[in-house]
Amino acid sequence: MPDKKINIAIVGLGFGAEFIPIYQRHPNAAMYAICQRNKEQLDKTGDAFGIEKRYTDYDELLKDPAIDAVHINTPIPDHAAQSLKALKAGKHVACTVPMATTVEECRQIVETVKVTGLTYMMMETVVYAREFLFMKELYDKGELGKLQFLKASHQQDMDGWPNYWPGLPPMYYATHCVGPVLGLTRAEAEYVSCFGSGTIREELHKYYHSPYAVESTHIKFRDSDLSAYVYRSLFDTARQYRESFEVYGSKKSVEWPLIEGRPLVVHTAKKPEPGIPEEMEAPDYAHRLPEPIQRFTTGGVYDTDEHQHLSFTQGAGHGGSHPHLVHEFVSALLEKREPFPNARQSANITCVGILAHESAQKGGEIIRLPEFSLKGKV
Repeated sequence: MPDKKINIAIVGLGFGAEFIPIYQRHPNAAMYAICQRNKEQLDKTGDAFGIEKRYTDYDELLKDPAIDAVHINTPIPDHAAQSLKALKAGKHVACTVPMATTVEECRQIVETVKVTGLTYMMMETVVYAREFLFMKELYDKGELGKLQFLKASHQQDMDGWPNYWPGLPPMYYATHCVGPVLGLTRAEAEYVSCFGSGTIREELHKYYHSPYAVESTHIKFRDSDLSAYVYRSLFDTARQYRESFEVYGSKKSVEWPLIEGRPLVVHTAKKPEPGIPEEMEAPDYAHRLPEPIQRFTTGGVYDTDEHQHLSFTQGAGHGGSHPHLVHEFVSALLEKREPFPNARQSANITCVGILAHESAQKGGEIIRLPEFSLKGKV
């Protein structure tokens, strides 16, 4: 890798602060600036990590010519507008999920990336979590055999989360379950069909005019005989936090545990019963990372009682994905290649959820993904 450092600015310092020490220790990154509207919190974080360059105004940050790339960790409604501003200001973009909240916003980002030649990466945690990396390794080695079906879920209790969460349609934030089913083979979604089920309490309906407690979606893969099933719940559905991903192959299948923290279950075909299933812990993939950031697959900022964030207390640390995300983004910039997921792939993943909710509102009607999200169509 070239002996060069990329100047990074992190925008949003709640969840975003988790990435500060990773960028500080990455051999090819410089943790240059941080940005948050609350000056007290900005200074507290800046002092804690020794970061001198601080901004309360995002537009002012984008004027700084020393910044090569921004890593956006702000509330969901701000992602698209801030990504577009950064790209138009000549900055590369890493953005937490989802890419946007409308199909039109996704289109604008894809087209702006194409026009500017800059890099965009949606920082989807699950496709760099150790469990996914384990299943991806089995797939790449041919140990799964022919893939037959994929399934994923993301269930979470969002009561008490910030003001844009109440009543959010489940599929609007579906990247944690859509990302892995498409990411395993680097597939594209061609069309979706979704059903809403159950009803959340009435006071939540007014925010997004959505009553559904659960949304479940079938995804048809483009140029493939594969399909996947994903489901989501956010309110009024009793379930421990779960981001699950399961793959079914002709030789081996891997299922997620029903209870968080339990081992994966690997099923091997043609073994005599009851020896088909075997519990197995996913190995850690820190060895794929530069040595200075390897420790962040098992710990980070939010690993002590005084530094806790809901995405960690409920999300189990995102499977050690954060240093992998940082390394992929920085490496892509230095090697002048597309990251995974790039802008088009991020749009395909994000639009699945947006269009799935639209399908649910239309009684499960099949809705095709937009051409700008498909390879060879942009």
